[in-house]
Amino acid sequence: MIDPSEKIIIGAREVIIFPQLQLRVHAKVDTGAKTSCLHATHIKTFEKKGQLWVRFTTLDETQSEPQTVNCELPVHDHRKVRSSNGHAHWRYVVRTEIQLGSLKEKIQLTLADRSRMKYPMLLGRSAMEQHLLVAPGAAYLLGPL
Repeated sequence: MIDPSEKIIIGAREVIIFPQLQLRVHAKVDTGAKTSCLHATHIKTFEKKGQLWVRFTTLDETQSEPQTVNCELPVHDHRKVRSSNGHAHWRYVVRTEIQLGSLKEKIQLTLADRSRMKYPMLLGRSAMEQHLLVAPGAAYLLGPL
């Protein structure tokens, strides 16, 4: 177990950078959610060099006005996920690197339409277990967008 003094403290909301996808998003940190989730629409699978990939549209919040961007990533898994309202849905799971302040970490995240949510990303506890502690009353401790 890592000493808590060696962990990075984050707020309930933070900015997440996706170096591979070249985008930045605001994220809600949710210790009640196991897996992280990224807003995605127009989700389509395709085969590339014998591997299943997924193509989707998401938001990049680097500019003052969010921009839609098209992304492609290999499919890591396809699993049933129960949302906060209790409904279970099948979602594609991808693995990609995120950057949170100075921390770079490869995480799993599901793809789902979060257009009705305030934040395009939910950072779940499996992405936080090793290196992060959450200060629930704070926000953007690692800097603004």
